[in-house]
Amino acid sequence: MDEIEKKESGKLYVISTPIGNPEDITLRAMNLLKLSDAVICEEFKEGAKLMHHLNLDKELIEYNEHSDHMDVIDIVMAMKEGKKYALISDCGTPLLADPGLDLVKNCISQEINIEVAPGASSILTALVRSGFDTKEFIFAGFLGRTDSERKSKLKKLAKESRTIILLETPYRLQVFLESAKEVLPNRQAYIGFNLTHAYESHSYGTFSELFGQYKDKKMKAEFVVVFEGSGFDFSKEKDFDRDEVKKYKSSEYHKPRYGSGSDGKKRGRSRY
Repeated sequence: MDEIEKKESGKLYVISTPIGNPEDITLRAMNLLKLSDAVICEEFKEGAKLMHHLNLDKELIEYNEHSDHMDVIDIVMAMKEGKKYALISDCGTPLLADPGLDLVKNCISQEINIEVAPGASSILTALVRSGFDTKEFIFAGFLGRTDSERKSKLKKLAKESRTIILLETPYRLQVFLESAKEVLPNRQAYIGFNLTHAYESHSYGTFSELFGQYKDKKMKAEFVVVFEGSGFDFSKEKDFDRDEVKKYKSSEYHKPRYGSGSDGKKRGRSRY
């Protein structure tokens, strides 16, 4: 009976970690890391840095794109025997442009309990900061290492009507922008640099404008790119119906609603 209970207690915690600002770690994430028998990380260096910051002494298991299927089997078998493991990436949410999918799939097939602790994500942080449409969007990952790969994928994304989010490595900013300005020269875009850090920065403009701004700059910064879909162009006045705006402003929907703030004073707030 004890052996059965032990085997049933194995678990995988999928834990989001800070993308830059170390304060962006949740209480739940810290508690689950404490409960874990070991922490599965992309690189020992990054995993050890997080453990040191949280004052935790945990066994680290390296798992990345160089790991093979047998490494996954070893981890899964240990959980089948009752181990509780935490899966983290170097930063942000695991599996999003990071290793871990094979491990999660095997845990599901072996009926190992999985608990996801959500948290920081550069993808959503950039989307919210971009100011582009958030009702529908897609995450297109990394474009590719060669110019032809980048342009080929950008040509497909050019037809996409939803907001698009991309990731790129720090040293490929100029070559990415060069490809983008050739395929989508007038498409409005946003680049978020070093998001959540005290020194984060933000740039807006068409891809042509952004290429001109950064083509001669030496940049070494983590960044995320968000650009508008093909269905809406902020630069075209035809998409901005002035009569509709006037009608909206004179309607009851635009009238402010009021609520009390913590100081007891009335605060205006929109309906939505």
